[in-house]
Amino acid sequence: VQLQASGGGLVQAGGSLRLSCAASGRTFSTYSMGWFRQVPGKEREFVATISRAASITYYAESVKGRFTISRDNAKNTVYLQMNSLKPEDTAVYYCAGKDGNSARVAVEYAYWGQGTLVTVAS
Repeated sequence: VQLQASGGGLVQAGGSLRLSCAASGRTFSTYSMGWFRQVPGKEREFVATISRAASITYYAESVKGRFTISRDNAKNTVYLQMNSLKPEDTAVYYCAGKDGNSARVAVEYAYWGQGTLVTVAS
């Protein structure tokens, strides 16, 4: 599967953004999907994941209550709604896909989008 992330940009602290990740192919519903983020010099960090049928979601503690992951299998798209953004949320955000159950570890994901930059100004 090929993934294309979009929706990043510059936003003021306290603002909102919605990231989208469009997948190619007809088997999107068979993949668990995740969002990760990375800042220069640091490891890629788990943000959120959603199961194939969208029945199970997990979030990093740092974003819980502010971010919401969702998916539309009919549109082959996964979303990340980000509210109450903080400067420390600034990063390149990546969507990722994997066969089987959801995971919170980047190495378990086989498919990656190109990343979209989110910058939160204080």
